[in-house]
Amino acid sequence: MTPIQLRECYRMMLLIRRFEEAVEELFAQGLIVGTAHFCIGQEASAVGAIAALQPDDMVTSNHRGHGHFLAKGADPRRLMAELFGRSTGYAGGRGGSQHVADFSIGFLGSHGITAGMIPIATGAALTQKLQQTGRIVLAFFGDGATGQGAFHEAVNIGAMWELPVVYLCENNMYAMSTPVEEAFRVPSVAERASAWGIPGVRCDGNDVEAVASAVSDAAKRARAGGGPTLVEAQTYRQCGHSKSDECLYRTDEEEQRWLQRDPLTVAAAKLIERDICTPDALDRLAAQVEREIEEAIQFASESPEPDPETVADGVFADFDVI
Repeated sequence: MTPIQLRECYRMMLLIRRFEEAVEELFAQGLIVGTAHFCIGQEASAVGAIAALQPDDMVTSNHRGHGHFLAKGADPRRLMAELFGRSTGYAGGRGGSQHVADFSIGFLGSHGITAGMIPIATGAALTQKLQQTGRIVLAFFGDGATGQGAFHEAVNIGAMWELPVVYLCENNMYAMSTPVEEAFRVPSVAERASAWGIPGVRCDGNDVEAVASAVSDAAKRARAGGGPTLVEAQTYRQCGHSKSDECLYRTDEEEQRWLQRDPLTVAAAKLIERDICTPDALDRLAAQVEREIEEAIQFASESPEPDPETVADGVFADFDVI
């Protein structure tokens, strides 16, 4: 990455981290209700992967999708408003944490159903191939999703039809509380690519440059007509599966070991070692991000509630018949 690119990736990772931490605090204060699945610790895989795309490429996400959405260009204010259930949110306050989209920036949506968006990504890639748009689709999912039939069926079709899609597994080592080695005989997700006759690549999911490099190669292959690549980014969620998970199934030693590879720490060290940023410059960047988060919270809290008269908007059912 160029110095400017690495600095911007660090800023985006920091924005995602502070957004997630702020949402966690707002839940504790009772200002946001429901549930959420935070991506704290996984920022490098989201930012690095999307940094390797063209602006008009497309992305699908999963239940842990705030970071993917922000990295693709979402407005933190509108995303925060959605979590507040306000009319200025991306889904008008109806979708909440897991169901947001913005087609104008190529974000086709997140989804609460595990592996639910992988077939959508494959279908979108088929459209790009048929229409010869030159765009590719990047599908984010976790290691737990690779045990779903939808994953196998979608990747098989993508491989058979040589579709312009990159399947990116953020392997954070746990599907809820189940360690990956207890879920699969072959714990490496990348190795499974051989079953479909496509490349499988493993990369350090906590190093934004390593992720960007792996996805860049996969994107070039897909754009050139070579078909899909299965990329496995090895990372670690520093929080629970959802906001109510206390992570009692993990050891303190394991968590501390992964904290030493915190993606923000890794990226900050590179910025300083390469004389791109000084520690003071990083502090100023953090202060700028903090202001963005404060503005997002203020925008969300001051936004109006949805109009009850619009309750049926976007509902695909005939209320007269019901």
